[in-house]
Amino acid sequence: MAKILIVEDEQHQRELYALELQDEGYEIDQAANGKEAVELVKTNKYDLVIMDIRMPEMDGIEALGKILSKDKKIPIIIYTAYSNYKSNFMTWTADAYITKSSNLDELKNKIQEILATRSGI
Repeated sequence: MAKILIVEDEQHQRELYALELQDEGYEIDQAANGKEAVELVKTNKYDLVIMDIRMPEMDGIEALGKILSKDKKIPIIIYTAYSNYKSNFMTWTADAYITKSSNLDELKNKIQEILATRSGI
């Protein structure tokens, strides 16, 4: 079972994503901001991180850099409502950039694709 970290400051959205992905068979941890995410990555092994960009304390772009400096191989999906960050070169280091939608199919498909690629299936 793949272990995924969801980093999202909106509690209701974070919990919705967690429930949806648990139903898909994933083990889920949650962080409310980039600072929490960086701390969790230091002490846990994740197969994938789903990261929002605009968050308090530490935004997703800064957290992305810190996480990748610790573990360059961890796949990260940026999942944000703001498509304008796609032009920020720091976001290019993520494995995927998906604009939020009420339909989570695109996110779920990208998770499956990245995990399958990483495991060599």
